[in-house]
Amino acid sequence: MAQIRFGTSGWRGIIADDFTFSNARIVVQAIADHLKAAGLEGRGIVVGYDSRFLAERFAEEAAKVLTANAIPVFLCDRDTPTPVVAYETVRREAGGAINVTASHNPPEWGGIKFSMATGAPALPEVTRLIEAKALELSTDPQVEVLELEAAEKAGLLTMIDPLHPYLTQLRRLLDYETIRRARLRVVVDPLFGTGRGYLDAACQDAGCEVEVLHDWRDPLFGGGPPDPGPKRLAELGEQVRHRKAHLGLATDGDADRFGIVDSDGTAVSANQILGLLLRHLLTTRPLQGGAARSVATTHLVDAVASHYRVPLYETPVGFKYLGELISQEKVILAGEESAGLSIRGHVPEKDGILACLLVAELVAKRRGLSLKQLLDELHAEVGTFLSRRIDLTLSPDERERLLPKLEEPPHQLVGRVVKEVERVDGTKLLFEDGSWILIRLSGTEPVVRLYVEARNLQDLQRLTEAGQEVVYGS
Repeated sequence: MAQIRFGTSGWRGIIADDFTFSNARIVVQAIADHLKAAGLEGRGIVVGYDSRFLAERFAEEAAKVLTANAIPVFLCDRDTPTPVVAYETVRREAGGAINVTASHNPPEWGGIKFSMATGAPALPEVTRLIEAKALELSTDPQVEVLELEAAEKAGLLTMIDPLHPYLTQLRRLLDYETIRRARLRVVVDPLFGTGRGYLDAACQDAGCEVEVLHDWRDPLFGGGPPDPGPKRLAELGEQVRHRKAHLGLATDGDADRFGIVDSDGTAVSANQILGLLLRHLLTTRPLQGGAARSVATTHLVDAVASHYRVPLYETPVGFKYLGELISQEKVILAGEESAGLSIRGHVPEKDGILACLLVAELVAKRRGLSLKQLLDELHAEVGTFLSRRIDLTLSPDERERLLPKLEEPPHQLVGRVVKEVERVDGTKLLFEDGSWILIRLSGTEPVVRLYVEARNLQDLQRLTEAGQEVVYGS
């Protein structure tokens, strides 16, 4: 078997190839061993799953392995959003959570995510221990299991429905009264994923008039990845225009990422939403703290933080790092360009449902203004920031040629002097006018991710072409 490795958000593999019941049992046993070594086994583990093919079966296998280790399991009774699993872990004071999910990845992928007792994704020092234990177990992959009926009789298995406690948490975090007074019309698209019955229920709870698309379980997610990017949001945009709605709100396969459509049917990027929501929170909440973003995320967040004189924290890519700052109560908002965010007072895990409701609250507060108008207002206040991300496929030879160029990057690109080189995660070239390029090699795919930000479209295009030349040029 291929060595099991945890990426930025858990272990993932192709179903029936890498992601098999045998390998899943090994990973869960490795997690069980870690929990016992840490003295957390008595607190129990929340087990959830998404809406993928056989996800509930993999979750049941996880429960069988954990209960065979005498670890109590709280098993979700239906496919459940990742942020809900995280909140339930904290609410129950459990020792952690295992979630069977591949998030926004295409339907042929499966995955297992391990979260700590805080509800945060496990940090690298934890996942390295789990990987090492999984490698050791793979030499003799016989893992003991306890059948579910026996586990229930032994008091080790409890079926749970975490919906209502989570909805109560959202009521604490959001200004539902403002949303209710605005009488917003919203179209919700959970993309056949776990947001069904959660995002729409929360919007209805807040007094919105709600229309729902794709609100049934489809393990094929309608024939594509359940990723709320511009392509998958096209139908939502059409429905927003057709129904004359104020907003379109979407979540990905496990509802930890968000997608937002403005009243004219156009998708609004996650980077822009982060800037808008940070300003909204800083001007409507009496909270102390700064803002945090990953190295690949827009500096619009920096500009808003600077304008309102709060600290800005930069982290490597992966919400686990941002979640640490939420746990430490250092920030009001933590976000990443891949459409993940959380806020102070909530779990240190990204929450697409919360993000959607925060956007609804923002629009309700500024009734009569579209997101585009609010963005124009924000840009007038702190400056314009335009961002782009491109995934570039590399051959082995191209990768080898790129590595030395990243060690010694150019001092100048398209007439711009490189002011600073950052290596928080990848190689980031910062220019004197505030524009920047980030080149990050994937650790699991033959891909390099190119992130570019500039102050106008012409410069964005020039820097994008320059970045591609760095990647592919001789």
